[in-house]
Amino acid sequence: MAGYRYVYTDKQMPTVHGAMAQVSNEIRARATEHGLDRIALELVNLRASQINGCAFCLHLHTHLALREGESPQRIAVLPAWRESGLFTRVEQAALKVAEAVTLVAERHLSDDEYDLLREDLTDDQLALLVYAASMINAFNRISILSHHPVTYREQFGSPPGAARDGQ
Repeated sequence: MAGYRYVYTDKQMPTVHGAMAQVSNEIRARATEHGLDRIALELVNLRASQINGCAFCLHLHTHLALREGESPQRIAVLPAWRESGLFTRVEQAALKVAEAVTLVAERHLSDDEYDLLREDLTDDQLALLVYAASMINAFNRISILSHHPVTYREQFGSPPGAARDGQ
């Protein structure tokens, strides 16, 4: 887009972005079919976005997770999910997959780790979580490189300092 420093790839190539959104919708539909709830998918989206440092996706998926009924407490401790004791075994497995996909350049899942994941996930669920984590990683990269802005959302509460500024 002429006149802008950054290219908003989603705006520049809307059909490609739309195809990516369709893949995400398909993942969500199949996840429901195979017993993975929306909260587990949003935890995957949040954890990958935390690791990648994608402010836009963190903002969006925090909103979506809260709308699905996720608690602010669990979102707050998500970076330390292993130590929190607040996540189900399926959610922990989903978070392991999210981290494995996001950090794949650093290390791969061992056979033993795969065996542990299969204690809590079916092969279909595992495949869907790999797809979900791969898609959010793609969206993270697009948002980061496009410099997508984070905009204020009233339902998240007042921004820090708002009350002080109004005094």
